[in-house]
Amino acid sequence: MNRIILISIFTVLTFNSMAQEKTVQTAGRNQLGEFAPEFAHLNDDILFGEVWSRNDLLSLRDRSLVTITSLISQGITDSSLTYHLQEAKKNGITRTEAAEIITHIAFYAGWPKAWAAFRLAKDVWKDDIKSDDAKAAFQSEMIFPIGEPNTAYAKYFIGNSYLASVSREQVNISNVTFEPRCRNNWHIHKATKGGGQMLIGVAGRGWYQEEGKPAIEILPGTVIHIPAGVKHWHGAAADSWFAHLAFEVSGENTSNEWLEPVTDEEYDKLK
Repeated sequence: MNRIILISIFTVLTFNSMAQEKTVQTAGRNQLGEFAPEFAHLNDDILFGEVWSRNDLLSLRDRSLVTITSLISQGITDSSLTYHLQEAKKNGITRTEAAEIITHIAFYAGWPKAWAAFRLAKDVWKDDIKSDDAKAAFQSEMIFPIGEPNTAYAKYFIGNSYLASVSREQVNISNVTFEPRCRNNWHIHKATKGGGQMLIGVAGRGWYQEEGKPAIEILPGTVIHIPAGVKHWHGAAADSWFAHLAFEVSGENTSNEWLEPVTDEEYDKLK
């Protein structure tokens, strides 16, 4: 007897999509390829190509946290720390979290090391200060909470998204908020019976698009029905924060498959 499972695109991912995720690095060959080809190979293919790609054991976010802690503890505050702070941001570590992480490290690694790290981190997360003000203004526009950073699935989004549970009784409902230009990857809700998802715009302006079809603008009150098996993506407009309610549709043998990102070229065609 099939077990009926309620799922959300933000809580389930397939093992296949995880296995296909691979970190690509070329810095070793670009900078040391002729002088130290073996070191370049170890850096690009082993450290980043294999170790950083084992995200079935540790997520990219966790690896970023471990790496920046290790570098700061050793007093390494050169371009390598800047690079890993930038990657930490891409992997979902927020400005507030970065500040708390470095503050915590200070008590174990030393105050001067933390000061040096903060000088780099302030530059990496400088745009987030403006973003926090804009987020607070957007929150005042809607009755549902923005929620917490959607860090667990940040690698399946371009830009920052936030997730707040609205209800887990009868039907799972979440409020999902996207900063301007943020969008999720192409993905498919799968089910042998039923399944899929429904979106209702609650604030700001966003987009929904199915493969091979024109994008649909989502405004407050817009209702989007997404059948199982349809490849699609959704996210914010370039000039607006955006939030929608996501309703899960029950079904049999449900799953979610994450696919390729929506490229800037595709996205920038939308007006």
